Amino acid sequence: MSVTNTLRLLAGAASLAVLSGLPAGAQEAQPEESARKLNTVTVTAQRRDESIQDVPLAVTAADSETIAELRISNVENISLLTPSISFRKTNFSASSSNIQIRGIGTTGNARTFEGAVGVFIDGVYRTRSGQALSNFLDIENLQVLRGPQGTLFGKNTSAGALLLSSTKPTIGEYNGFFEASFGNYAAHTLKAGVNMPLADNLALRVAGIYDEADGFFDNPNGGTLNDSQRDGIKAQLLWEPTTDLSVRLIADVASQDDNCCYGTTDSFDGPLQGFVDLLTVQNGLIPPSDDPGDFEAVVSTATPNKVDDEGLTLQVDWDVWGGTLKSVTAVREYDVFQTQDGDFSGADVLILDETFNSEFFSQELTFSGELTGSVNANYVLGAYYSDEDLNMTRDIFWGAQGQTFWDVVLGAEGIPAGFSDASEGLVAAEIMGGTSESIALFTHWDFALNDQWNLILGARYSDDEKTGFFYNDYYHSLMDPLALLGISPGPSYDQSFSDDAFTGTVSVQYRPNTDMMFYASYNRGYKAGGINLDQNAAGTLAQAADPSFKAETIDAYEIGAKIDWMDGAARTNVAFFYNDVQDLQIAQFLGLLFSIVNSPEGTVSGAEIEQTFALNDFLILNASATWLETAEYGDDPILGEGDPNQPELGGISGRRFAVAPELAANISLNLDYPIKPGLALTGLAQVQYTDDVFTNTASNLTQEAVTLVNANLGLNFEDMDMSISAFVRNATDETYVSQHFNTPLQGTDRNAYMGAPRTYGLMLRKMF
Repeated sequence: MSVTNTLRLLAGAASLAVLSGLPAGAQEAQPEESARKLNTVTVTAQRRDESIQDVPLAVTAADSETIAELRISNVENISLLTPSISFRKTNFSASSSNIQIRGIGTTGNARTFEGAVGVFIDGVYRTRSGQALSNFLDIENLQVLRGPQGTLFGKNTSAGALLLSSTKPTIGEYNGFFEASFGNYAAHTLKAGVNMPLADNLALRVAGIYDEADGFFDNPNGGTLNDSQRDGIKAQLLWEPTTDLSVRLIADVASQDDNCCYGTTDSFDGPLQGFVDLLTVQNGLIPPSDDPGDFEAVVSTATPNKVDDEGLTLQVDWDVWGGTLKSVTAVREYDVFQTQDGDFSGADVLILDETFNSEFFSQELTFSGELTGSVNANYVLGAYYSDEDLNMTRDIFWGAQGQTFWDVVLGAEGIPAGFSDASEGLVAAEIMGGTSESIALFTHWDFALNDQWNLILGARYSDDEKTGFFYNDYYHSLMDPLALLGISPGPSYDQSFSDDAFTGTVSVQYRPNTDMMFYASYNRGYKAGGINLDQNAAGTLAQAADPSFKAETIDAYEIGAKIDWMDGAARTNVAFFYNDVQDLQIAQFLGLLFSIVNSPEGTVSGAEIEQTFALNDFLILNASATWLETAEYGDDPILGEGDPNQPELGGISGRRFAVAPELAANISLNLDYPIKPGLALTGLAQVQYTDDVFTNTASNLTQEAVTLVNANLGLNFEDMDMSISAFVRNATDETYVSQHFNTPLQGTDRNAYMGAPRTYGLMLRKMF
């Protein structure tokens, strides 16, 4: 895509103009109205601007000030905002990045797996959750919509949706911001942006970011692992030729070029762990510590990770025919290249080079308006089209110790040394890909029956056409160990898949007064099916299998209440929900292959509460909790019943979902204390609690309950439009597992990705 150089030139011009600013964010309290009155939060959950307290669904929202205060730099730490949402990733961002809401969502690794939580940035759907790993650059608003959003936001929103909106250019104003932060692990982030008027009806806004940090895994042989380096540029052009017409062009480029993501710790030793450590020593390397708290890891090869994500979005809003016609057109490209240490160790056994490319186009048209008279209603009519082309490769190599490894492993089965061929070099060159085409028609109506009662009805029809293929461009020998074990080469296939679905919503809303709203709703969600893209998706040469998997649907029931009280100084939002999941999609990495299965059923039920108190003129207490009474797979032989001798490694039939704690909660105290005119002391103290969780869809290993403490303390120089603050995350330095996985080639061995240890630093923010 040709936007890269143009954006970098614009960013350079912006940097020269910037060095003086940061845009002001919304304050939690509004002293000019009432010292203890909470502000009104505006959201777009129903495709129109309205107060969050008027929306009949569970929503959590944050403005740019809150995002900065919580240090939500990308989707990785989104749980700082609400305990209902979680994010996990492992090694390959295109296939292993998973977002869950209320315990529902894609878990496990699969190249073709789309998420159950839709990510929309400036109204454009991102087909992979990994695309939200790019830093949140110049984001004005973030919204987490919980529960199925299939009517207004389409397929792959069966668990919910994450909406992000960029700061819109302002015509006739010159302003900007600058932000710099520095911390341990050599972390440093620089952000800058500028808004420039070009004419009476034209404005340009440009923002850029550079972010870098060492990984927190040490290599005892020198250096660190899982280092991160990211940068990005966003340019927006706003043209308003008339008061009825607005045209906005958004171009963005984000890149990642780092050493990621093979720093892991051994969590459950398999029978080959000692042998792998011996090979590591023979390879001239010191094995890592087996204490997870030491954060040590060793790999045998460099693991560069290069990601490019770029696109153009054209938004047109035209007030016509008594309503608003809106068009959102997008073109995007997402590229990933990674060299992988396939055995996650210092032994030189298995190396992989993997690529992923997505080229995506989407077009959405909506017409929204309001009816008055005998029928009073807000309505949305819409049509959506998208087309995605996927192309992937994976080259598999045996390392210098591959033959030694397999001679010992196969020798234990009575196969003589040298019988198999694991000679150093290329084993297989795999080619995978496919297409995905979607068409949808939808409508949403909010009928005001009277001053107190509203009826909301919505419906959507979606049609999906997909293709998928796999073949080996090269395979070196049928005497390869994996060939002798019947695992590879996998059979070639070129298959198509089609599906359609009706989704919808019915909701009743009741307002006894202006401070209370109650609702009850039914929503049907839909997560598209597709074709698994992997060497064993169609089975093995000895036993064929169907590479396709079915769509997942959810019937969701919810009742809730949103109440402002204490003259607007307190706010309570609560929801109770029950979800019945059919044909639940489960991705599993089984050590050598990526499996996708449909379990006939799953059940999720529970409750959420969000509570806010303006305690006085300068202290605000925020507390939120999510209780998942039930979040479990149905009894299904597909998922396995487990091994009674090793239950921790057994099947998951009837078990609780992975990464679905029974209780998760956040509580925080926000401080904004005026020391003197023009100077205020600001602060945040937050505690995050997460109950015990299963950490994988292919084993029963768990992580015990974790409590994290985060804090900020700073000074806000209002007259200078500047602030400086110190921050710490995981202040008590808790050691915990983010996700377990089956260690490749090592049987029952399990490795683990770890949560971040204590991080701290300083941040400077300025606006002009």
